[in-house]
Amino acid sequence: MNTNIAKIEPVEVWSYFSEILRIPRPSKKEERIVNFLVEFANKHNLPHQIDETGNVLITKPATKGMENHKTVCLQSHMDMVCEKNKDKEFDFEKDVIKAYIDGDWVKADGTTLGADDGIGIATQLAILASNTIEHGPIECLFTVDEETGLSGAFGLKPGFLKSTILLNLDSEDDGQIFIGCAGGRDTVVKFHFEKCTIPEDFKPVKIIVKGLKGGHSGDDINKGLGNANKILVRILHRATSSYSIKLATINGGNLRNAIAREAEAVVLVKKNFINDFLKQIDEFGLAIKNELKTTEPDLQIRSENTEMPEFIIDDVSQNKLINALYAAPHGVMQMSRDIPNFVETSTNLASVKLIENYFLITTSQRSSVASALDDIVNMVAAVFHLIDAEVAHNDGYPGWTPNTNSEILDIAKNTYQKLFAEEPKVLAVHAGLECGLIGEKYPGMDMISYGPDIKGAHSPDERISISSTARFWDWTLEILKNIPKKS
Repeated sequence: MNTNIAKIEPVEVWSYFSEILRIPRPSKKEERIVNFLVEFANKHNLPHQIDETGNVLITKPATKGMENHKTVCLQSHMDMVCEKNKDKEFDFEKDVIKAYIDGDWVKADGTTLGADDGIGIATQLAILASNTIEHGPIECLFTVDEETGLSGAFGLKPGFLKSTILLNLDSEDDGQIFIGCAGGRDTVVKFHFEKCTIPEDFKPVKIIVKGLKGGHSGDDINKGLGNANKILVRILHRATSSYSIKLATINGGNLRNAIAREAEAVVLVKKNFINDFLKQIDEFGLAIKNELKTTEPDLQIRSENTEMPEFIIDDVSQNKLINALYAAPHGVMQMSRDIPNFVETSTNLASVKLIENYFLITTSQRSSVASALDDIVNMVAAVFHLIDAEVAHNDGYPGWTPNTNSEILDIAKNTYQKLFAEEPKVLAVHAGLECGLIGEKYPGMDMISYGPDIKGAHSPDERISISSTARFWDWTLEILKNIPKKS
């Protein structure tokens, strides 16, 4: 297994990426990567600032002859999604990401890689450290907590940046330029229940759903992928009607912006029904796997013996919970009426967690249309209001309205065509980007978002293309070289 990431070309980028892999940087715990960036700035005698939120800004003067060109901000986020396979022993707050080369891809061993957005950070550092790259005045902005709350972009103050152009390095498709994104909001549910004693003549069974691809709840929501929470609840719903099972636990999914890959439940089944119950799980599991065989070939649905739980959920609450989760929408709700093959509105049933005497259910909604976002948020809330659950929403984040007359868009298109002899695609993205929030703080900021090929983001299948990273690097340098002079 080739793990010598630092020797990949362009070495300038991959050597920094290799260093970043060694720095734990979960969302809201970015202190070590902040310290790394400050040490880097000091080492290279570059001015830097840290704002109240924790965002880091490193500036670099123009190379000789380009002092009169417009100031450009290159922007990425410091945090990473921390997802791992259930059987992988790994502490994202302490351990080093184990990356390796597999053909044209760099992958991680059983965890997320953090190329989202570690490759953006590495690119910025390579540009800041260089004495040969041509560019006008540049600012490099590194934001905190993009993945769980966009806190860094929310906390950005007017006046912190001097740039009039922003290059967001947080997209995941080579040859695509993004000029707009969806807005989003989270809906979080607390559902309380009564703990009941274990009845006699029942046997505990654990039902496991695993092997799904997961992925980004914005970028991947239209790919027909399975959601482990929805699959598990579908099994429970059927089992409840057939065998009067007693529910002890449900735990599935992790992050609000990731499609649930794994979920499990512990149920009690009457001993005289146990063989029939297990047979039904196997048969129904095969039917579900057949439905998803094209998009989820590695899906596993199985049951196994487990220890007797300490309590079960009261019957009324069990019935309400399973029905509400079964009814809760997930996936694409509406495709755009204006942009071909573009998701307008979606929702993600992200996680279901048992916490003492209540279930915490986390969902996220996205839409490029404000009224449609309100509608899907209210729809999800209505499902859980029907079972008298506590429902709360966060403030969300705004969408980013496309500007097809953008000067930096024209520069990016022309330079891509010059370098690679093909037209890049100009798109909006269903995922949330910090550009919407930055645009609110800096009206008139001319912005685009782009990046290399990153597949399986927000899952342990995350991988980044080596060849597309080289193109991304060359393209970024050509864009910087062609930034116009101040008017």
